[in-house]
Amino acid sequence: MPVPPPFMLTTGPVTAYPAVLNAMARPAIYDGHQAFQHFYRNVIAKLQSALRLTNLPLILQGDALLGLEAAAASLIGRNDVVLNLVSGVYGKGYAGWARRHGGEVIELEVPFDEAIDPGAVRRALAARPDIAVIAVCHHDTPSGTLNPLAEIGRIAREHSAFIIADAVSSFGSLDVHPEAAHVDIFVTSAAKCLGATPGLTLLGISERAWARIRANPDAPRASFLSLLDWEHAAEIGRPFPVTPSLAEIYGLDAALDLYLQEGPERVWARHARTAAAARAGLKALGLRLWPIDEKIAAPSATVFHLPAGLTDKVLRDTLLERYGVLLSLGRGFTAGKVLRIGHMGPSAEPMLAVTAVAALGAALNQLGIRADAGAGVNAALAILDGAASNQADSRSSSREVADVDPA
Repeated sequence: MPVPPPFMLTTGPVTAYPAVLNAMARPAIYDGHQAFQHFYRNVIAKLQSALRLTNLPLILQGDALLGLEAAAASLIGRNDVVLNLVSGVYGKGYAGWARRHGGEVIELEVPFDEAIDPGAVRRALAARPDIAVIAVCHHDTPSGTLNPLAEIGRIAREHSAFIIADAVSSFGSLDVHPEAAHVDIFVTSAAKCLGATPGLTLLGISERAWARIRANPDAPRASFLSLLDWEHAAEIGRPFPVTPSLAEIYGLDAALDLYLQEGPERVWARHARTAAAARAGLKALGLRLWPIDEKIAAPSATVFHLPAGLTDKVLRDTLLERYGVLLSLGRGFTAGKVLRIGHMGPSAEPMLAVTAVAALGAALNQLGIRADAGAGVNAALAILDGAASNQADSRSSSREVADVDPA
């Protein structure tokens, strides 16, 4: 049986929370039984709260690619003009589904170490007012970059265009929610920043998108890609379109409990601190981040250039074999150019960033690349010390305010 590495700091799958794994061992129950239907309805309510939706979300029984393809098949009509925003490998790949289901695809592309400029989106819409649907990847993990989703969403809504957003690896790591970002189909995963296992797609769908999907004669029905089949799945007494993935739903339930009980703002802060510590440490080691501007680097992944003379697999394997730290290789355009450190769910712990930096410093020296591992670790720890100091100051201020007699 494969033994997982002690420090699995990949960009997905991620290490699942122990509570999630424990929940997945619950006994299976017939999905037609009212006990499971009530349980499922409760999970939907928790997901609605996490996504901050006014309507009910959907859960599809397959990992995020299912939801992304289903969104294209359901929302895009055969004569639609689609604007595909490309800032990375996954954004580029969405054009295939858009072409399969739409009439014309226009691409607005930037280098894969940059982010989409909302002004360019506005200009594209002005040049082609017939654009009906916009597709955007919020966080493209092969690049570690983050697009300004809320700004793009506002521009799309002003134009009355519909927007499909891939938030698979961003939701749960920062303040991004479908309605606030004006997104019509918001696709995310249980297996990234929520710290569950692969196997479910989580979707937020606007009411205007539902109306368009119902009116689209090409939208899948009686299909594994169908969103319409799942529209009323949370109604007690209604049979599920297919047998639900029971264990994964149990795990999602536990993951949502952890997220909501810790508090979203605290979860986001934990991701941000971990990423900041990793980046400070890498720069102190002499490594260069892949995003052209750190301001567009996502809190859920840190992507860095390989030093000259090293291959990605040699550095990755040295980290794993000597120090038990597993990082992700690049993908597509970034393959062979970068390594990626995941900060998602359980791996979004600041001391794990320190561990990654220490291991990288040691591995580089083992491979003949001079790196000051001590400086890297100290730089990462300085971020943690600063965060701890700020939290202590905040708690002190809170106590001082509480001690004031309001009379």
